[in-house]
Amino acid sequence: MDHFGARELLDCYARGVFPMADAREDVRVFLIDPERRGVIPLDRFHIPRRLARTVRAEPFEIRTDSAFAQVVAACAEIAPDRTETWINGPIERLYSQLHELGHAHSVECWLDGELVGGLYGVALKGAFFGESMFSRRTDASKVALVHLVARLIAGGFELLDTQFLTEHLARFGAEEIPRQEYRTRLAKALRVPTGSEGAEFQRLATAGGAAALQLITQAS
Repeated sequence: MDHFGARELLDCYARGVFPMADAREDVRVFLIDPERRGVIPLDRFHIPRRLARTVRAEPFEIRTDSAFAQVVAACAEIAPDRTETWINGPIERLYSQLHELGHAHSVECWLDGELVGGLYGVALKGAFFGESMFSRRTDASKVALVHLVARLIAGGFELLDTQFLTEHLARFGAEEIPRQEYRTRLAKALRVPTGSEGAEFQRLATAGGAAALQLITQAS
């Protein structure tokens, strides 16, 4: 991986593979190509009623790309419900490079000037590859996910890749599909010239919680 940089990583995403590490302290990076892939269909994104009320109430200030490195670092932290992380130093550096190229983005929740939750991922044409999320206040990462989906819908994205299916993501309508079906969906998404990378992604910001919910409802 000595000569593996951001451009090579983008090529990997275009082929349907993504990087992981075994542990925070392990400097090795592996490329993963699972037999089954987690995705959230943007036209079937489910928002539980209680979460919809929270989004509408706007308890957090939503920002995009204002603290990308902080979001990645927070996602890499050990927590009571997460005793290990796959985000090591080399992976942090790779995503920092992707962010500088305008392909890696964060959606952030702020409260009283403090970063309290968020997520980050990679945008490539009409595909967004969600990488990780964190939360230091109730529902912060969930609210960030709702705002991400609203932005993707507004930008004409066709694929939201979650890598794996978890019980948590299943609550939002995530599903697991075979590798070949995933590659078919990915190829279709990569033909979509969304123009939503870099500064364009930031301009997809919605007017607030109610606007985000309306965008999602209209797409369903």
